[in-house]
Amino acid sequence: MGVAAAHMVNPGLFEGYDTGNFYDEMFSSPGHPRPQYMKLFQKLASMAPAQFEERRKLADLSFLIQGITFTVYSDGRGTERLFPFDLIPRILPHTEWQHIDRGLSQRVMALNLFLQDVYGKQSILKDHRIPRSLVYSCPHFRREVVGVGVSRGIYTHICGIDLVRDSKSGDFYVLEDNVRTPSGISYVLENRLVMTRTLPDAFQDSEVLPVNHYPAELSRILRSLSPRGDYDAQIVLLTPGIHNSAYFEHSFLAQQMGIELVEGRDLIVDGGIVYMKTIRGLTRVDVIYRRVDDEFLDPLTFRADSQLGVPGLMGAYRAGNVALANAVGNGVADDKAVYSYVPEFIRYYLGEEPILKSVETYLCANPSDLSYVLDHLPELVVKAVGESGGYGMLIGPAADQAKLEDFRERLKNNPRNYIAQPVIGLSRVPSYDAATGTVAGRHVDLRPYCLYDGEKVTIVPGGLTRVALQKGSLVVNSSQGGGSKDTWVLRGED
Repeated sequence: MGVAAAHMVNPGLFEGYDTGNFYDEMFSSPGHPRPQYMKLFQKLASMAPAQFEERRKLADLSFLIQGITFTVYSDGRGTERLFPFDLIPRILPHTEWQHIDRGLSQRVMALNLFLQDVYGKQSILKDHRIPRSLVYSCPHFRREVVGVGVSRGIYTHICGIDLVRDSKSGDFYVLEDNVRTPSGISYVLENRLVMTRTLPDAFQDSEVLPVNHYPAELSRILRSLSPRGDYDAQIVLLTPGIHNSAYFEHSFLAQQMGIELVEGRDLIVDGGIVYMKTIRGLTRVDVIYRRVDDEFLDPLTFRADSQLGVPGLMGAYRAGNVALANAVGNGVADDKAVYSYVPEFIRYYLGEEPILKSVETYLCANPSDLSYVLDHLPELVVKAVGESGGYGMLIGPAADQAKLEDFRERLKNNPRNYIAQPVIGLSRVPSYDAATGTVAGRHVDLRPYCLYDGEKVTIVPGGLTRVALQKGSLVVNSSQGGGSKDTWVLRGED
């Protein structure tokens, strides 16, 4: 259908929609949907607002019934909240997705080779391609696992890599790598389920690539790590417990993969072997998909006060009697200062140019970078290198004088702990504002989930689109008032 025909469609829900001066993913200009959105636009525009509102409430009810909540710690009460879901999906054409898929695969492989190297021969340090001091001063670099071989050489079994689309160029940039214990895949799978029930016709018409193969692929990879062969490998998912914000996801994935969900107290190490306590006695455990951070894994090796881990687990891991996914020590590759060297990793280990762009990054540990950042604080985003979830962050243009001064002091006192980046004008996708009953552009990012089996990277088409539901906000984290959308990657030609 041509542009002229599209004009004949009543804009309906999109009446008065303002594309603003950001890259709008649905409209190339006001009233002109991009080709990949044409079918969806027609379907939604023909709906009365009351009809759409009814579908939206139905979606919320589905999430509530299935207990899809997350916990907000910052309000002091540990409140359970429904994860806000926006019913207007984000759509990526096939060719654009292919480019992202190739770029992410390249990145995951390079990060894995870096981790292999930095905990092994350390060639990249000897060749001065990344400063030794930067790696050694990283709070998540674990000296305890230097020289420890990991099953099949895989460190980055599961990665969630955050991408943003820049409004100036329309290009995707990698914002950060999450190769420790990335969360959110359960929302991708549940969002899709709710979407197909709530807007089945629109979904059917668009020929969207499926996402439901993730648990089976993850299960296959975990099984392949077993030190006793994968025929009857005993796999468990280690959770910090019901008070963790991602507990719903832990139980969901364990159930989807048909494996036991355990806490530290359910496991015991005897003679360098990990066992699970069951009513029939002890059962040997071969592979642990752990959602517990490094420092809490084993009180004999890391934090002595940890109640979440298993005493002696690291001894069993070093001996090769149990595999852990993701590997211990991956946090050094997540460090936001190390992030700026990932293009260098790609060149060094793979001999290739990076397919996806990285955001220009100032390392405050470098005196010249620090000086620039202090001079330009009101126009930069400053992030603590080891934080996630939108915490420990300054968005210069939105900060008041007191906050700017607070960060100025922090930067001077502990420059290694911070990086700064230019503010990226994130792209926007139309989102429904229930308070006003209208559709408005809201900023989004994208977290695709990558699974690595040592040979190839499998990426769920799309991933988690997080949306900043508050007007003008750039912070998409659920803990900071963000929500999510289903992400459709189209099967066919654009």
